[in-house]
Amino acid sequence: MLSRIADSLYWLDRYMERTDGILRILRTEFVLALDKSSYETSSWRPVLHMFTHADEDQLKQLEYNTSDTLHFIISDTTNTNSLRALLTRARENARGAQDHITKEVWEQVNHVYHSVNSPAMQRKLQGQDALPLLDELTQMVTLYKGVTGSTMPRSLGWSFMNLGKYVERSMITLEMINRFLEDIHYNLDENRDILYWRKLLLSLSGYELHLKTYRNTNYTLNAAEQVLFNRQFTRSIRYSLDKIGHYLQDVTENNNPSGKEQLCRDFGRLRYKVQYADLDQAREMNPQKFIQEIRHQLIHFNKLLTQVFFSYA
Repeated sequence: MLSRIADSLYWLDRYMERTDGILRILRTEFVLALDKSSYETSSWRPVLHMFTHADEDQLKQLEYNTSDTLHFIISDTTNTNSLRALLTRARENARGAQDHITKEVWEQVNHVYHSVNSPAMQRKLQGQDALPLLDELTQMVTLYKGVTGSTMPRSLGWSFMNLGKYVERSMITLEMINRFLEDIHYNLDENRDILYWRKLLLSLSGYELHLKTYRNTNYTLNAAEQVLFNRQFTRSIRYSLDKIGHYLQDVTENNNPSGKEQLCRDFGRLRYKVQYADLDQAREMNPQKFIQEIRHQLIHFNKLLTQVFFSYA
């Protein structure tokens, strides 16, 4: 496979996964803002911090304005990380690798792209249709994942797509857990109740699993364990790194590019750091440092992966 094609497939799924993550978080924030508890706030500042490059003046202007925030994050062309920008880049990558994806995948990418660029969408963001619109867009991206999973051949291209997906998923999960631990000064012994953690868990589609899995009331420890180490949770760091390891083996098995050994060694260190860790080790090390080191190593892995397989300078 040409490095150009592998690059396009990798970034196609990264952009689609980021779109999915942002939509889930937007919907959670929107719904919980309508049903405030003592832990809920109507400020959009944390979301804007995570997913935009808004300066302080923009943050002050947007943080309490739901309609303007949704417009900025979803469709504003001045925001380089808006859904509109992400889906434009996803569509460009899909077009560049069109011979290596199925017709159904191409059509679904186009469908989501045209929906976000529809003139009617902005009108819906301003009114009572905002929540149904978020649901509709989320379903479209979920359908993309279903179509991809059911129609794509399990070839080298499939492995590069999944590498992109799980690298992006890991980054989003790390950003989210870091945000919530930061608010409690990374003190795992500060046991906030489930109302505090439900926003994180709902944003990662893990609230129901949490309620069914954890029976004690150590909500802070339970939430951190689920998001970092739970192998059954599809958005945990442990689960995502296991998937990256699986697809990395696929793409390196029959390829021998320069730097392959270093890439596999570096990822092995990252994977084992999480695989053989637990909350006691994270607490002893300091949760902030633990998360930062994982994030730093993941960024390094992504950089080395692109150099080895996509010929980046």
